[in-house]
Amino acid sequence: MTELKYLTGFDSEFLSEDPRRPGALPVGQNSPQRCPYGLYAEQLSGSAFTAPRNDNKRSWLYRIRPSVVHKPFKRSNIAKYLTHNWNEAEPDPNQSRWSPFDIPNEKVDFVAGLHTVCGAGDPRARNGIAIHIYLCNTTMDKSAFYSSDGDILIVPQQGVLKITTEFGKMEVAPNEIAVIQLGMRFAVAVDGPTRGYILEVFDGHFKLPDLGPIGANGLANPRDFLTPVACYHDEEIPGFKIISKFHGVLFEAEQNHSPFDVVAWHGNYVPYKYDLSKFMVINSVSFDHCDPSIFTVLTCQSTKPGVAIADFVIFPPRWSVQENTFRPPYYHRNCMSEFMGLILGSYEAKEGGFLPGGASLHSMMTPHGPDTKCFTTASTGELTPQKIAVGTQAFMFESSLSMAITKWGAETCQKLDAQYHQCWQQLPKLFSNNLNV
Repeated sequence: MTELKYLTGFDSEFLSEDPRRPGALPVGQNSPQRCPYGLYAEQLSGSAFTAPRNDNKRSWLYRIRPSVVHKPFKRSNIAKYLTHNWNEAEPDPNQSRWSPFDIPNEKVDFVAGLHTVCGAGDPRARNGIAIHIYLCNTTMDKSAFYSSDGDILIVPQQGVLKITTEFGKMEVAPNEIAVIQLGMRFAVAVDGPTRGYILEVFDGHFKLPDLGPIGANGLANPRDFLTPVACYHDEEIPGFKIISKFHGVLFEAEQNHSPFDVVAWHGNYVPYKYDLSKFMVINSVSFDHCDPSIFTVLTCQSTKPGVAIADFVIFPPRWSVQENTFRPPYYHRNCMSEFMGLILGSYEAKEGGFLPGGASLHSMMTPHGPDTKCFTTASTGELTPQKIAVGTQAFMFESSLSMAITKWGAETCQKLDAQYHQCWQQLPKLFSNNLNV
């Protein structure tokens, strides 16, 4: 896993074949009567066949056995805290903040360690999102996982993920992300205690945001996205489990071989990773605080122009130089829901209680903003050019949907901070008859 190779680009047409089997890709067609090396041709479709050409997502896989070779699926209870029941806890509009989530001591792999914190919508109607935390410490053994409900964006916070997919292998460390799209099978290997965040979208796929007046370049550049190369496993593995997430619950099917037996593939529907340190930051160099949309890495758009089912936004190290400006995030009430996590460091607006491995949720139209300490410092400090967020990486999952917290997030995890509201209670009344106070 230390010398992995990748293809570069976002939303590109790729082709890859394992060098152990040169010529495995058919020439000039997708499904010949007999594929090279006796392989099976299988198409993985991520969009309707009749979608506009620019939106059509599919890849052709040339594999040792077709993925249909498995026994019937049966219900699985391997992940007891994975849910899409948004009615199991009472609605709560309050500002919510979680301390870092505990990684279990007993052996738990990536799938068993999935815990749903909040979400909205219905995967059966292909509309909505779910936000999960993964807490694990052991490698997936003789099993692979895929979601039939939506694309999965993985944000590691502690521990490196070694991900084997049907398309090849990826290594994803904290301050990197990975996207495994709808239907793609993968397995996760870890070395010790591992924690991170997952955004699952039931609508469409993630895209790069439009740049508008920014121009042709900026934010996350397409060249920095990496897709694995073909690397097949020809293994007989009795009792290998394929775990499917379908309608928000898990099912298992057994087969007697590795699902990672793809010798070659081509297409534009692929898993990929991205290094957040490569993000080109755009910011104000005169006055006022730009809206956080300038920090969008990936977006999943709704059918309403300019309205996202989900945006993935980061707050990386950057220079702050605005004049006569309250530089931290402004106080705000939003028609979007904002779920924040912290990968490393300390977030500028709340340096105390918001910790790496924890999270916060500011629900639709619930006010939020800098705590008392941050306000006092920012409103009285000298406005010199300053490098902020050094050694820090905070992120936000922002959604137009009104998210509900699960019972695990509200009660079971025992990490919800009941005193979160106190961080604003000491904000002073500064109103005065003096114009220039």
